[in-house]
Amino acid sequence: MSDLKLQQDELELLASYEAEEWKSAKSLSERKEQYRAYARATLRKDKRVNIRISEKDLLALQKRAVRQGIPYQTLISSVLHKYVNGGLTEK
Repeated sequence: MSDLKLQQDELELLASYEAEEWKSAKSLSERKEQYRAYARATLRKDKRVNIRISEKDLLALQKRAVRQGIPYQTLISSVLHKYVNGGLTEK
């Protein structure tokens, strides 16, 4: 293992571990399940929305979705999700 080249951040982590600064996470299985529940709630598609959109925009969305190999509804949902989470910004 002495032949292994470590980066600075890896050396710091190793030194911290060897100095026994790490503590075992308590109730790890409970925390994992809590985060799984958060993920399920975030990814659940349980609301239906009707919007009015121009035919031109809808056709453009459908073409992009075909190029990406996904349903256009999935593309619309993805764009909205990215926008509300700060992944997309207005020009």
